[in-house]
Amino acid sequence: MKQSIQNPRKQRGAALVIGLILLLILTLLAVSGMNSASTELIMAGNEQYRQNAFQAAETGVEQALTTLANVPQSGTPTVAPATAVPGSATDEYATSSRYLGDDLNIPGFSAGKFVGFHYEITSTGTSARNARAQHVQGAFVIQSSGSGGSERSINP
Repeated sequence: MKQSIQNPRKQRGAALVIGLILLLILTLLAVSGMNSASTELIMAGNEQYRQNAFQAAETGVEQALTTLANVPQSGTPTVAPATAVPGSATDEYATSSRYLGDDLNIPGFSAGKFVGFHYEITSTGTSARNARAQHVQGAFVIQSSGSGGSERSINP
């Protein structure tokens, strides 16, 4: 059996060069993967803040519904300043409620005995990283009209 022994002078170091190139490719893939993961993490955080702003705006609408009796019938909006959402350090909402008019003939109710009040509520919720959500909600409150007029006594 014949064994061939290679002369060390004929080796050129190709394995070392190929190994370094493969290591470079793997390093570039790892760095690219880390950058992609970091970007996706920031995007997920932004989505959470957007959801928080949405929920803050909804909280503002719910709070404004409880104060409709204080909205003047002149059509002048009642503006509530920015209010922190309970249980949150960064989320807040601001609301504006406006009386749009009334309806004396409500279908399905005795004529002249009930009156319907139309309102529009605009609520803007904000959260971290300038996340904002604005909701516009209509409200219709039916009350007894007392003696047939448009007596205004709202108890939501």
